[in-house]
This record gives sequence, structure tokens and C-alpha cells, in this order.
Amino acid sequence: MVASALPSTGLLAAAMAVLLSVVAVQVHGATRHYTFDVQMASVTRLCGTKSIVTVNGQFPGPEVFAREGDRVVVKVVNHVPYNVTVHWHGIRQLRSGWADGPAYVTQCPIQPGASYVYDFTITGQRGTLWWHAHISWLRATVYGPMVILPPAGVDYPFPAPDGGEVPVMLGEWWRNDTEAVIAQALQTGAGPNVSDAYTINGLPGPLYNCSAQDTFKLKVKPGKTYMLRLINAALNDELFFAVANHTLTIVDVDASYIKPVTVDTLIITPGQTANVLLTTLPTYPAGGAKFYMLARPYTTTAPGTFDNTTVAGIVEYEDDSSTSSGIGNNLPVLAPTVPAVNDTRFVANFASKLRSLASAEYPAAVPQEVDRRFFFTVGLGTHPCAVNGTCQGPNGSRFAASINNVSFVLPTTALLEAHFAGMSRGVYSTNFPAVPLMPFNYTGTPPNNTNVMNGTKLVVLPYGTNVELVMQDTSILGAESHPLHLHGFNFYVVGQGSGNFDPMKDPAKFNLVDPVERNTVGVPAGGWVAIRFRADNPGVWFMHCHLEVHLSWGLKMAWLVLDGSLPEQKLPPPPADLPKC
Repeated sequence: MVASALPSTGLLAAAMAVLLSVVAVQVHGATRHYTFDVQMASVTRLCGTKSIVTVNGQFPGPEVFAREGDRVVVKVVNHVPYNVTVHWHGIRQLRSGWADGPAYVTQCPIQPGASYVYDFTITGQRGTLWWHAHISWLRATVYGPMVILPPAGVDYPFPAPDGGEVPVMLGEWWRNDTEAVIAQALQTGAGPNVSDAYTINGLPGPLYNCSAQDTFKLKVKPGKTYMLRLINAALNDELFFAVANHTLTIVDVDASYIKPVTVDTLIITPGQTANVLLTTLPTYPAGGAKFYMLARPYTTTAPGTFDNTTVAGIVEYEDDSSTSSGIGNNLPVLAPTVPAVNDTRFVANFASKLRSLASAEYPAAVPQEVDRRFFFTVGLGTHPCAVNGTCQGPNGSRFAASINNVSFVLPTTALLEAHFAGMSRGVYSTNFPAVPLMPFNYTGTPPNNTNVMNGTKLVVLPYGTNVELVMQDTSILGAESHPLHLHGFNFYVVGQGSGNFDPMKDPAKFNLVDPVERNTVGVPAGGWVAIRFRADNPGVWFMHCHLEVHLSWGLKMAWLVLDGSLPEQKLPPPPADLPKC
């Protein structure tokens, strides 16, 4: 018997029947109600059982389903001894910033025994997104898929999959309590212990000890096309993904359609999603072979500082001519070849292939003119040790991370509340640097002083500002890729390159016609990426590295977008049940 972490996976009709309650139909869409009971549950993986934080006792959590234009109302009830929030990753939250979810940014946490209702409308988005806890490291187990279909009667701009649609969530598993893992790292100043396994839909699979029964299996028929709704929910690792003897056609990333790209292997960072078409072989495979779907890490860090293991699921062909489905337990299993763990060239080439659909129906609204330009350095650094030499970071210091040398400190009052109430004094300042205050050779020999400053600083943008942001990796403690996620907006990736960004030469090569539209982008290791977006959503919007360890070390900041002049350009007041700090 194969363990099933997502019993409704791929069965949209069942998901609609079980998980959804459509209580009101309006002109713009339906209202879909959910209840999330955050509770402890015992889960067995890798020969051991431990108690984890879950939603409704499920790991991964329940699938949230909606159509473009629907209103989604989720009551989150906290039954665990931790503070909790939930972020709806990739949802634009137009004028609904109170429902965005990052702790101490748009809300105070939901305290044990309390509840909060997240209420938002899905506007102009369709595809695959996801939800996850957004406080400390709770998202290690508190996450689930969001499936957003086009409005009724609207087709995909690609051939509809005739085999089915299947959420495939890539995650990580620790034998130890992840809250203890990060607490110990922050106390010692060292890097945290790495995960013990990767998972597919919560299951480690046959390449790990005593996990053969905990294997995700995708049963398919010959000559069919399946859509894998791929999500990287891992805490700290970018992942390669491939299926043996099958190609993958990417048609959508981060809930935005793209020109179809067919690959043998793709790279997906934490926070990113992709809708991928897998077309099966025309006939039942000779000898009844099975095929591994594999995920393994991509990293440029030093050896031994990441989970260098591989998770496997199995693609099995169902044979209608056999009562046994033609699937035995001792059939050959074919494995795909994936790039080397540090193959930066593959990653750069892959990113360059992605282009927006940019059609009449789905145009690429790239800002052609820019009102404000920003240049952000992103990378690791250090904080001094409180007692010299006793910390376990570089040269007896503590690891830190920063943007433009500012290691962001979360306040004890939510930023959005402080802004709305006009009480920013003592909570945050508005002088986040638009450029590095002390320029240096960002990808060359690192400076002698690796210390970074602390601060709770925001960038203020008038409503409607067209922003261009160049994010530059630094090699201060080694060049590293950083998946940066922007809340509240999609953005266009207009350029990327290796080495230091050249403001005189590189902008001439920007793609302003059909750049890919995303909510999370990898800043290349030892390189840069340029994005553009229009600040048309009032509120306070978090931007951070989606490697949880870097987020914990301070690689984060926030944009404050002011109200516009029209009523539909203003942030409404907070809901009555907004949690208190």
C-alpha cells in the first residue's frame, strides 16, 4: 500500500466537493469558504515519528481551489502552542493587504487559541500558487497548493491536459523540530542543521531509508497529457526536477502564462511554481518499466552545507489489458540524468528561455518608462559576536544577511498597522537606501569588514510609480543564488547577467517586449537580475529571500505604497478581527 499524502491530488472535482463550500454566486465570481484548523499531528517519516504543525491534520495541507474572479474566505484557528500566520503566496491582494499574512509586516500573529479570517479576491490571476505559514520556520510543514482555474467557459491558451491535473509539491523533512533547529542557529551564530530528506507531496520516496512505502506514485495511461502543478515548498533549497524518458513542457510560471518551453530538466526555486505538461509514451512501456521523477538540489555553497540527497517519485503506466494493471514490484525503474549540483550555466540558460505569452488576450504590461530606479545588493555578511570568539559563524562572528547592507529587523508592531494609523515613529523609518552606501567590487575580492547594520527601514513609493530594481548578488561570504519574492505584485524579469551589473551597457539588452512575469526570481550566484513593476497596490509589501535561513538572518525589506487619489486606489481599514500584538 502506497502512502497518500494528498488523497485528492489531481482530482479537481473531488477537491471541489470535499474542500469547497460555495455559498454565494456574484457577477464577478463565487465566494469560497474554508476553515483551517492549525493543529499538531503525529507523522512518521524516515523510520521515526514526530509531532508536527499541520492544517486540518494533513501534511501537506488541504488544496485551496478557486477560479479567477472568486472571493476566498479562510478562517484560520490556532490550536498549537506557537504563534501562526498564513501567507497566500503569489496572490496579489489588491487592496486586501490585511490578508497577506507575513508576521509583523501586514499583521500581528494569530496567538494560541485565537483565530483570524483571511478575506481576498483573486483578480487577474489563474494558474498554480500556494499557501504557507509565514512566521519562523513553521512553513516546513504548514503549506498546501492553491489551484486557480480560469473563469468558467475560458480555455487554457494551450491544449488542455486530457489525463488529469496533479499538484506536485516539493518539500523538505527534518527528523528534528525545525523551530529548535533555527533557534539553535540564531543562538550560536552558525548555519542551521540541514534537512534529512526532500519530499514529493510530503513523501520521501524509495531512495531514503525505510521510505519505500512513503512514495508518491503518479499512475498514468499511454498517449495522454498530464499537467503537473509543480510547487517548490522547500525551506532552503532550489531544486532540479526531471522525469526519466519524458520531456516537460512548461506553459505557466508563478500563475502567469508563458510561451511553451519543452525541457528535459527544469530548475525551480523555493516559492516558485510552474504548470508543466507531461505527455506519456504512446504505448505501454516494454517490460513494464517504471520511471523516476527526481528532485535534487542546486547550490553554489561549499560542500557539506546543504542537504545533498535526492527525492524520487514514480510514474507508473496502467495497463488496461491486465487485471494487475501490469505493474509488478520488481520491474525496472529508469532514472533521469539531472545537472550537476552547482551547474550555474544550466540555470542561467534555463532562465533565459522563459518568455511571457504576450498575446492580445494575455499582454505583457511591462512598464516602458521608469519613475524610480533602485540598485540592491543581496548577500551574506556577519554580525559581531556578543562575547568575542564564542560564536560559531565566520571567524567567531554570527552569520547575517542583508539588502544594501541593511539586515532587516522585524518590529513588534505590524508595519501595515503602524502605517495605517500614522504611528510609524519608533516602528520603522523610511530611509532604506536606494543604492549601496559604500560601493565595492560586488563579485570580486570581498571587503575586509563583513559586518552589516541592523534596521527596520522601508522604501516609500507614491501610488502608480513605475519601478526598476536591479538586484546584485555579492560574494562577501561566497557567491550564492537568492530567490527573491515580492509580496503584493507580479513583476517582469527584464534582464539578468553574470558578474557586476553595468548601468551603461546592460540596460540596452533589457527585454521590454515579452519578459517573463513572476512573483519570485532567482538572483544568480555571482550575477544580477533586473525587474520592473508598477506600484499600483496600496499597502506595505514584504520582499525577501525565500531561503528561510537567509530570511531568518535578515535578507528582507519592505515597500510602502501610498494611497492613490481615487477611492479604488486606497487601502480599506483593517478588519475587526485583525490579531493584536
